[in-house]
Amino acid sequence: MKNVFIIGVGLIGGSFALGIKKNYPSVIISGIDSNEAHLDEALKLGVIDVKETFEALKKADMVIIAIPVDATLEVLPNVLDKISDDTVVFDAGSTKEDICLRVKNHPKRRNYLAAHPIAGTEFSGPNAAIHNLYEHKTNIICEVEETAFKLQERALKLFSDLGMRIRYMNPKAHDKHIAYVSHLSHISAFMLGKTVIEKEKNERDIFDMAGSGFESTVRLAKSSPAMWTPIFKQNKTNVVETLEEYINNLKHFKDLIENEDFSAVYHEMESTNYIKHILKGIQ
Repeated sequence: MKNVFIIGVGLIGGSFALGIKKNYPSVIISGIDSNEAHLDEALKLGVIDVKETFEALKKADMVIIAIPVDATLEVLPNVLDKISDDTVVFDAGSTKEDICLRVKNHPKRRNYLAAHPIAGTEFSGPNAAIHNLYEHKTNIICEVEETAFKLQERALKLFSDLGMRIRYMNPKAHDKHIAYVSHLSHISAFMLGKTVIEKEKNERDIFDMAGSGFESTVRLAKSSPAMWTPIFKQNKTNVVETLEEYINNLKHFKDLIENEDFSAVYHEMESTNYIKHILKGIQ
């Protein structure tokens, strides 16, 4: 592998670039981004080696698409149009069904691997890229059977070298499960932040009282709306379903408090404590 192109040189794409530089020192990392300032910053930070255009994709051995999912829908077919027959392309989008459907009948569908590395922070841009972001993280691969074997091997070798765990899943199941464990938590954080900000207009001391619990819970509310709005749009059906269940649980908990049934409140929290055993098992 000599030439890797990264489309979107922010946190996700930039962290892939840093991992590749560490494991494959001779590889040339080319960056493509609609934001010229991001390209300049990535070049200055050493995240990429050179700025490039879509027309140069024909010389790529690997193309990593790390942009919002709505942009991926438009960019992916164009990338497949331009690459050589020996190039593997994978994306890092948090939704998979719409993206897989978009290129289902593309002549170079065999060159594309649908991936979702479950890793990241609330920050964005080239400066947010970090070393070892993907170590011990899960990477969900969808429709692996649709990708040419020798090309999927190249991508899977990279994921292994970066220390990632691999899970295989169909796109529909992926989007349903990720709505619960990722998309809902982001919505919850955004709405918690909104609730506190609105209250803070009348009570200026509220943030002085906020401790580490609030900070960790609302952390995801610092995430990019430009990235998350398209995710909620593409995964609308599953997101609405998870929200309905979440809202019902909140209403039930509110009813218990209003009715002063604190024994039931205790048992609700006690039974939910089991999640610490689940999370410990996947660390």
